[in-house]
Amino acid sequence: MIGRLKGVISEKQAPEILVDINGVGYEVTLPMSCFYELPNVGETVTVLTHFVVREDAQLLFGFNTKTERALFRELIKTNGVGPKLALGILSGMTAEQFIYNVDQGDVTALVKLPGVGKKTAERLIIEMRDRLKNFGGYDLFNPVPDAVANAGQIDGAKSEAVAALQALGYKANQAEQMIKKSAKPGLDAEQLIREALKSMV
Repeated sequence: MIGRLKGVISEKQAPEILVDINGVGYEVTLPMSCFYELPNVGETVTVLTHFVVREDAQLLFGFNTKTERALFRELIKTNGVGPKLALGILSGMTAEQFIYNVDQGDVTALVKLPGVGKKTAERLIIEMRDRLKNFGGYDLFNPVPDAVANAGQIDGAKSEAVAALQALGYKANQAEQMIKKSAKPGLDAEQLIREALKSMV
């Protein structure tokens, strides 16, 4: 099991980074909530990881904190939730916000996440509410952000932002509408993604 990586970010394209460790490059996929906090390309990074082995692939998922990784592991234990859906959930809201919404039984907030329908949201609440008691309190001073809807022209970062949202589980048309609705002139791809995800919470 690969539990932690420390190296230099040699490539960075949401939601993935390539971490160079003594000449070996590790591809790591992160939730956007973690991706936002990464240092720049060429700088050293430490990420906690979860290693998934499938018949057709070996995948590394990265996280900034133990809470985020622990929540990811709890999510993939839930019936019908795989790594891709778990990644989308943690990209759409912070770990604290997710724990809060599950604790409150807020189906409406959860169905806004990519790939989460009403039945899945209800299952998450039923199966995870007791398990999440061990995660401590949510941050009452960092509530779910208000929706952001800004019209404007989308620059060359649009395609990169749309591709990143698709990688997180949003459908192409939905991803395009999210970017269009949240775009402001001059935003780069990472900022576009951040605004688009805020608009869904």
